[in-house]
Amino acid sequence: MECNTKIALPETFKADCVAVGVFEGGGLTASARRIDAITRGALRTALASGDLTGARGTSLLLRGLPGVASARVLLVGLGKSDEFGERAFAEAVRTAVKGAGRGTTSLAISAGEWIVKGRDPRWHASMLVVAAREVPFRSDELKTKKDDNPPRMARLHLLLDQRDASVDRGLSEGRAIANGVDLAKRLGNLPANVCTPDFLAQQARKLQKDWGIQVQVLQRGQIEALKMGSFLSVAKGSEQPPRLIVAKYQGTNRGRFANPIALVGKGITFDTGGISLKPAPEMDEMKFDMGGAASVLGTLRAAAELKLKLNIVGVVPACENMPSGRASKPGDIVTSMSGQTIEVLNTDAEGRLILCDALTYVQRFKPAAVIDIATLTGAIVVSLGNVHSGLFSPDDELAAELLQAASRASDRAWRMPLEEDYQDQLKSNFADMANIGVRGNAGSIVAACFLARFTKGMRWAHLDVAGTAFRGGSAKGATGRPVPLLTHFLMARAAA
Repeated sequence: MECNTKIALPETFKADCVAVGVFEGGGLTASARRIDAITRGALRTALASGDLTGARGTSLLLRGLPGVASARVLLVGLGKSDEFGERAFAEAVRTAVKGAGRGTTSLAISAGEWIVKGRDPRWHASMLVVAAREVPFRSDELKTKKDDNPPRMARLHLLLDQRDASVDRGLSEGRAIANGVDLAKRLGNLPANVCTPDFLAQQARKLQKDWGIQVQVLQRGQIEALKMGSFLSVAKGSEQPPRLIVAKYQGTNRGRFANPIALVGKGITFDTGGISLKPAPEMDEMKFDMGGAASVLGTLRAAAELKLKLNIVGVVPACENMPSGRASKPGDIVTSMSGQTIEVLNTDAEGRLILCDALTYVQRFKPAAVIDIATLTGAIVVSLGNVHSGLFSPDDELAAELLQAASRASDRAWRMPLEEDYQDQLKSNFADMANIGVRGNAGSIVAACFLARFTKGMRWAHLDVAGTAFRGGSAKGATGRPVPLLTHFLMARAAA
């Protein structure tokens, strides 16, 4: 979907459809009032009939209105004017794209008046693209019978009354973020018999080919040479060999790779729980356990498209967690790359076991900051549901940067505590630490405390996205989060 700006009035611009806003209670936006005046009250007549209330998520398509250049006029419900915010804006854009009809190839949105208080034009343009691109996304590449009548939307025009360079910049940023989100969603939605550790490595190689991102894929022997005993302990039970994917985007300091931002993504391409086997219901959703890895690759793609002026290294430890005669057993003790020993009390707490070695590995790059992203704990879902990602960091400044990026991206996060008192739960009689704490007692915090033991000397934050990286039930699928959050964080860093 091509997204651009046009300096034009809604009644004179010719597209398959032009969308204007209506607030709940019949309040017309300025563009809607113009069309209503030209059509001698056609819009107010439609509202008076009760066909549209203006409630959020509703729309009404009118055809062949006299004096309007576009064949269709779509009235989009914006909800209550005093409650119009970020979520209402995104919903209005999605409603417009859906409501325009499957035969629509070009849609003009007069959304310059859909103003979210406190947000600038650049933000509105970026969010318009991201929201609009959610609608045509499909996960049907493995279906033999595709949608017989897929949406044909090819062009989305944002109508403005004057040129604004910041809007064009916002469109470009939104396009890059949407492309990164689409990549993360595609990878997350693919089944585990397709999206294996080696497949993830191939997708990283594709980024190298398409965007010039330098990629190195370490095989089992190289991982063993690094003494990543914790990572390898998770991979032991699977026939699929592990991969350590290292992707470098160099946007500044040509000739040397200096002080990058490090993104570390959990890449468990399927998680049975290992010997600590998960229950069968919804186990298929464990193909999404590589959501952190998918977000790293998606963010790298977005950063490369935006040509951000900073260096980034993405590290993805990728493997399956399977039960077999070779698999790690509860009570086994493994030695991490850092030299610290870990008693594996539960093999289903495997994400932290692969991340801890990856966090040790990234220290060689002398990163300016490290952010790990993982569908790590069910406990974070209990705490925050599917609205906020859990943010953990001992660094107030870094946490504030990430929260600001989350707000700017409308990809929300909530800072959780990370205090020494929780570390007591990780005590072991037989190793330097256990991999779990007390069941039902601050599980997401304890998991973050475990990771913190491998981040000494680094500015580090952890995003637990178990509740936000995918949806279950009838809406099952990857969301692409937190690609928007991470991309906005990197854009802010590059600007600074």
